[in-house]
Amino acid sequence: MTEQKGLAPAAGLTWARMCKECGQGHEGQDSHLYDYQEEVDDELVCHICLQPLLQPMDTPCGHTYCLQCLSSFLRDQDFCPVDRQRLQLQQCRPSSLLVRNLLDKLTVLCPFYSECQQSMQRCELQPHLHNRCPAFRRLREEAERRKRPCWNELKGSKTEGESDTKSNPALTRTVNPCGPPEPGLVNPAFEEGEDEVPLRSSLVAEANVVELFRDEPEEDLGLRIVGGKDTPLGNIVIQEIVRDSVAARDAKLAPGDHILEANDVSLTSVLHGHAIAVLRRPCSVLRITVMQEKGFKPRPEHHTHSSASPPGHPAHNLHISGTVIQVTLVKRDRSEPLGIKLIRKSEEPGVFILDLLAGGLASKDGKLRNNDKVLAINGHDLRHGTPESAAQIIQASEVRVNFVVMRQLDTEEGGDMQSRGARRVPDTQYFRRHSTFMKDPPGGFSSQEKTVSLKKEPRQSLGITIAGGRDCRSRLPVYITSVQPVGCLHRDGTIKPGDVLLSINGVDLTHLTYNEAVSSLKTQAAHSAVTLRVIRTITEEEEEDGDAANKEEMDTLENPREDDINWSPLWTRWLGLPSHMHWCRDIVLLKTNNESWGFSIVGGYEESRGQQPFFIKTIVPGTPAHFDGRLKCGDEIVAVNGATTVGMNNSSLIPMLKLQKNKVTLTVVSWPGSLV
Repeated sequence: MTEQKGLAPAAGLTWARMCKECGQGHEGQDSHLYDYQEEVDDELVCHICLQPLLQPMDTPCGHTYCLQCLSSFLRDQDFCPVDRQRLQLQQCRPSSLLVRNLLDKLTVLCPFYSECQQSMQRCELQPHLHNRCPAFRRLREEAERRKRPCWNELKGSKTEGESDTKSNPALTRTVNPCGPPEPGLVNPAFEEGEDEVPLRSSLVAEANVVELFRDEPEEDLGLRIVGGKDTPLGNIVIQEIVRDSVAARDAKLAPGDHILEANDVSLTSVLHGHAIAVLRRPCSVLRITVMQEKGFKPRPEHHTHSSASPPGHPAHNLHISGTVIQVTLVKRDRSEPLGIKLIRKSEEPGVFILDLLAGGLASKDGKLRNNDKVLAINGHDLRHGTPESAAQIIQASEVRVNFVVMRQLDTEEGGDMQSRGARRVPDTQYFRRHSTFMKDPPGGFSSQEKTVSLKKEPRQSLGITIAGGRDCRSRLPVYITSVQPVGCLHRDGTIKPGDVLLSINGVDLTHLTYNEAVSSLKTQAAHSAVTLRVIRTITEEEEEDGDAANKEEMDTLENPREDDINWSPLWTRWLGLPSHMHWCRDIVLLKTNNESWGFSIVGGYEESRGQQPFFIKTIVPGTPAHFDGRLKCGDEIVAVNGATTVGMNNSSLIPMLKLQKNKVTLTVVSWPGSLV
């Protein structure tokens, strides 16, 4: 029997240094610490850390260790710590369900036991901390207040004398009105007053640490990533958050966040493929440092020209498809339910009110309505949140619950607003890139066509699986996801996963939907002779990289596992595709005179790489581009108001965008980010 010594109380531990799973202070790579109430059997103890097992792994020689302890040990050694038999991590398997259940049922004390007086099974500690422990909740709320400007500050309720820069200079970035703008950047703080005098306000950004908890070490985070030092974007940027994923459940990350570090590995100046490999490394807890745009610091009141806006609401409410409303519900006690059913929608991110229960507090108050979109609760941003995260915030709240919601305008209410462009224009049809919009791929990216002709038995399969098609969300061309060992193309060896299909036996496949492509491939594959044309994109690093480790890393990323049915190419794979295979769409943005469009760009002519396409780098919260929701980081701007951007430099495109007063039409090409 192993005697467990009591741990030091968590009092005095700061939120930043506290592990959000066990509530103790330890380094990110170290094992979790628990205060076990009873002695633990030696059979349930790891022989490396001498603590009860966490994520137990069985070796072929019959020993059991913590996953993290064994992984760290085998980085430097190649044998079992007990009997020194040869061992690799891939040979080990998770312990039986019985062993894991025994470990989960060990009784532990809350690290804040002196305050909450609670003990529980080990598997219940994390839910206890996040949902019931008053000390943990207090520390979290204090940290949130320190590191995040409250919702009202973002909406312009701060007094003229206050300054975000003074209160937190290390985490706040402002746009310098005197200095030169960042190269390739449409200054998102540029504003024009009615007197044509340029006005600038400060753009607030914060560096925050977000911890993502995986149920399984290899579980996808649910982030789509763009950028990297080998691309025009430079930084690693979150393009999209996949619904119902680890990142979506956490609700602290948002599209447009720039990733600076992942588990203490810097991602500020790395290749796209390296960043993806780091983010995909198996681990139970991933600690990400991100730079998050928070919107504009409010201008002094004498610069505000929109007197029509309701008190407390900024002028940018004019272009969103509804009215922003603040509602405060006051409970008789903390346990009183609000009587609100929350849901998510498939067509739009965020949290919506499905129903108000009759007789409930919200129904009696009468200010909230069905279908209201919840933007924030008690200062917590929920524009990309989930009903689960909203429910946790409500449960943890005191007697006052402050809602900020957006309400869709009724037809009769919205007539005047619609005439000013308040409603979002419906998506237009996608179309092939016009000949006047053609351009070369970004520097470092190219493509190569390949033709395969082979003889086969009429019933023999090609042995490939495909995805894409012009009916998928991003209007991707049809591409190969796997080459099966049973097919004739595998023996030839020319065709690889990620190759884009051009034609089969002269039948064009570039304009087909997925089902049409499948039908054409089956029909032509029935012939005894097949000629397949494909195109493969190539990066400069692939051609020049002689480092075996990097090459192995890229091979792992680019070649799908046999069981990976959702595999897709990295974002960088699409950048080398020829222009005639791009499908574009027009996005119309509308704004008032004194607003910024709300996005920054990179690209144009660069001495080192020549002419580069223009890409969206940042989308600022609370701006027309953000509320419209269709522009994404990593989108390429093909044309502005029908005028091609090919051949333009920054000094041409930036003034063109600034000169558009109330409406601009952007023609864009959008590729899905790399999934991690």
